[in-house]
Amino acid sequence: MRTLVLNAGYEPLAVVSFKRALVLVMNQKATVIERVQDDPVWGARGAYDRPAVIILRRYVRLPMSRRVPVTRRGVLRRDNHRCGYCGKSASTIDHVLPRSRGGADSWENLVACCLRCNNVKSDRTPQEMRWDLRFTPRPPHGTAWTVRGTERSDPCWEPYLALAA
Repeated sequence: MRTLVLNAGYEPLAVVSFKRALVLVMNQKATVIERVQDDPVWGARGAYDRPAVIILRRYVRLPMSRRVPVTRRGVLRRDNHRCGYCGKSASTIDHVLPRSRGGADSWENLVACCLRCNNVKSDRTPQEMRWDLRFTPRPPHGTAWTVRGTERSDPCWEPYLALAA
C-alpha cells in the first residue's frame, strides 16, 4: 500500500510506503487527508487509520530545476511511442540534429522515430530531408514526470494530482 505525500502547498512531492507515512503522522510532521476505509493498521497501542494521502505541516523547498533525466524510455513515453516524422508506431529514438554534427542528448534534440524513418534520415537533418517534425520536442512536465510512483496511482489521489497538472 502506497501513500501520496503533499507539500504544505498541496503540490505532490513523493509516493512513500504507508509505514513511512504513518511515521511522519505519528511524529507530527504530517496530517492525514485521505484514509483507506476499513483497513486499519494495528499497533501495540491500538488501531491507526491507514493513510492514503498525507500533507506535510511545514513547506519543503524544492530545487527549481527538478529536471527529468533524458532516457530512451522517457523519450518514447513523452512522444506516446509515435514517430516524430511520419506518426507511425516508434521503437527507436532519433537525434534531430545528428550527434556527428554536434547534436546533444537532450529533450529538445531527441524524438521517437520508427525504424524506417530513422534509417532513411540517417546522418541528415530534417531540413535536408525536407521533412517536418510533427511537434517541437520539449522536456516533459507535470507530476507524472517529477513525482515517482504516480503512474500507478490510487483513485483517491486524482484530485490532488489534478491540482498540480
